Amino acid sequence: MKKLLFICSQNKLRSPTVEAVFSEYEGFETDSAGLDRHAEVPLSTEAIRWADMIFVMEKPHKSKLSKNFQPFLKDKKIICLDIPDDYEYMEPALIELLKQKVLPILRIKK
Repeated sequence: MKKLLFICSQNKLRSPTVEAVFSEYEGFETDSAGLDRHAEVPLSTEAIRWADMIFVMEKPHKSKLSKNFQPFLKDKKIICLDIPDDYEYMEPALIELLKQKVLPILRIKK
């Protein structure tokens, strides 16, 4: 089981969407969190330790993650998806974009 952690700012729209979408794929466990202090589910060191792969939505998320959690990121693969905060939760366009970006990384055919 590969453990995937998806991170955005508030954990309200993008990361919960991608968590839900990829929880349906066999062989993967998913979780999501937000980097902001008032996120629905704030990122924890436990979540980082748990994850095999960490996906962030934007470059500033990667910077903030590195700045605030550097000691826990050793040997962690961090992938920036470059998905702006322009979508609603479970919006079909967001789901399609997430699949376009994440499926190749996970070596899953559509």
